[in-house]
Amino acid sequence: MLKKKDRHSILIDDHELVYYRCGQGEPLMLVHGITTYSFIWRMVVPYLNDNFELIVVDLLGCGDSDKSIDVEFSLKNHAKILAKFLEALHVSKVHLVGHDVGGGICQIMSVRYPENILSLSLLNTVAYDFWPVQPIITMRTPIIRQLAMASLDLGAFRFIVKRGLYHTERLNKELMDYFWYPMRSSDGRKAFLYFSHCLNNQDLLEISDDLRRLQIPVLIIRGDKDVYLSQQIAEKLHKNIQTSRLVHVPSAGHFIQEDEPELIAQFLLTFLLR
Repeated sequence: MLKKKDRHSILIDDHELVYYRCGQGEPLMLVHGITTYSFIWRMVVPYLNDNFELIVVDLLGCGDSDKSIDVEFSLKNHAKILAKFLEALHVSKVHLVGHDVGGGICQIMSVRYPENILSLSLLNTVAYDFWPVQPIITMRTPIIRQLAMASLDLGAFRFIVKRGLYHTERLNKELMDYFWYPMRSSDGRKAFLYFSHCLNNQDLLEISDDLRRLQIPVLIIRGDKDVYLSQQIAEKLHKNIQTSRLVHVPSAGHFIQEDEPELIAQFLLTFLLR
């Protein structure tokens, strides 16, 4: 679990980033995707913190971090902000683990700051031009964003979360409360919709050649029951990155950390401690 005593905050370009720091060993940063925040790693953390110093961040616009929308929430800018964040923490070398669009952010960091990255692990990640999925594309239309702002409710969000799970019976009130937490406020909803609006697959298309030249070890984990992101993403990444390893998890959907946290941690430890 993520503990209160491990919670910190820091100003990066005058915007507050909230993060958790625990464990011991080489630094490892866990980066969530859209619709989630640091909580999504809470069941993975206990398996990793004996071997790594974990840095679990809330991206700008997510969780408890600053939700003002006067800064761009593109993947490129998130990567730039996280690079500044690590510099501010005096972390010069780090293992990156990213989920969903967090995986896209980590890809950009890996090619833009190769001297700082020890390894890259991608869980049900976005990549290339196989995304955004249609609901996110429509968020770029102002009238759709306004309608979404008015109609997004707990029931609709619960449906989104349930579709992303393989073990749907685990969607209890506690888990739904985690997911819904940022959406309870108007600022949280605005930040979520703005994040969706800022997503552009061009950010990842423009680094496709750089990915081929990666020299660091890369682990790609695919939850086979992910209904939101295509299997083609994992297969193309594995084909194009010569240093990569691809593993499949048949019993996991998009929110793979909820479906199989121990198994995910085992894959990461085997990969990172080889």
